[in-house]
Amino acid sequence: MENALRLLKGRSFPGKVFITPRADPLDASALYSPTSSRIISNETGPNEQIDESHEDEESRSNSDPSSSVNKMNSSTSNAEPKYTEIPRTPMGSRATDSARLMKFTKELSSTTVVLDKLRELAWSGVPSYLRPVVWRLILGYAPPNSDRREGVLTRKRLEYLDCVAQYYDIPDTERTNEEITMLRQIAVDCPRTVPDVTFFQQEKVQKSLERILYTWAIRHPASGYVQGINDLATPFMVVFLSEHLEGSIDNWKIADLPAEKISNVEADCYWCLTKLLDCMQDHYTFAQPGIQRLVFKLKELVRRIDEPILRHMEEQGLEFLQFAFRWFNCLLIREIPFHLVHRLWDTYIAEGDALPDFLVYIAASFLLTWTDKLQQLEFQDMVMFIQHLPTHRWSDLELEMVLSRAYMWHAMFSSSPSHLVS
Repeated sequence: MENALRLLKGRSFPGKVFITPRADPLDASALYSPTSSRIISNETGPNEQIDESHEDEESRSNSDPSSSVNKMNSSTSNAEPKYTEIPRTPMGSRATDSARLMKFTKELSSTTVVLDKLRELAWSGVPSYLRPVVWRLILGYAPPNSDRREGVLTRKRLEYLDCVAQYYDIPDTERTNEEITMLRQIAVDCPRTVPDVTFFQQEKVQKSLERILYTWAIRHPASGYVQGINDLATPFMVVFLSEHLEGSIDNWKIADLPAEKISNVEADCYWCLTKLLDCMQDHYTFAQPGIQRLVFKLKELVRRIDEPILRHMEEQGLEFLQFAFRWFNCLLIREIPFHLVHRLWDTYIAEGDALPDFLVYIAASFLLTWTDKLQQLEFQDMVMFIQHLPTHRWSDLELEMVLSRAYMWHAMFSSSPSHLVS
């Protein structure tokens, strides 16, 4: 880990992750939604006071040789300096970078959004108040043309309601035995979904998940419902509900929303989940060959990056399938704190159809975060450690490091796949 930190310190990756914290203060105006006066970042730290006159003084000093004298005089004058309070950006997080916020705003205000530019911005994190709009656009659920957007969303939401009425809101006598079994399995899995977040224990939330998952499974008979897909619906639900519920997710009550808004959120979750899974259908078909392929690629990648740890794992008899299968099946949702999942999914969604390939590099970076620790463990302890990785105190910084290493290794190996063949 120390080697990776030394290697990556201060390095930027074009269009991706920049892990050096900004030294300059943020522009306060960029931290507010154009349609709201409230602060739009939920990731800010304690407020600090910034002298608004400082920037003007610096610009004068660059053009006026005598400005240093003027600055000294102004510092001793009786004029009271102006201050404004703005949230501080947490180190390692770029979602609230003022320059990037301006780029997001400019791109989204266009009549036709250029999706490639939006993906490049989203890769490094999306501001929370823009995330619902950005995700809909990048996933192709909402059209890039703003004139058509509202009409398309309305039509797709009505189409979802028709599907629910046709497949879900029917008596069991009209279902096949396989469909009844699948619905029961979904009903069992929904209460188990993200158990450490109380919001998902609400009965109405679980019913919404049940409708989304069952409708998706019926309309995708090649895979049907597979355990783990229930986890994949949760980031979408939280992001789209954030347009209607404020404050901490721990205080959210979906029952406070009218039925129409709940229905719209469900529809958005359904269609975005569908778009996400379109690029990884064979991950959830019989025997899940897509995931098995990723597990094999992960092992070969680790062999190239850190052969000693692979050799140690093989000597202890630990198979990658024993832990990496769950990682790929749930896209690491169960391995990191839920409040970091949305940042991780910004990158997932920005990757688009290339996501399955990039998942291998993210998983390798995630695993090798604990190289030194794993080298010291024998089989039983290693299994227990990997099943309960110490990520509960992770912040954006640790996640950005994982993504940065993944991007670096992807740049090194993806164009030369033969390097991964032993």
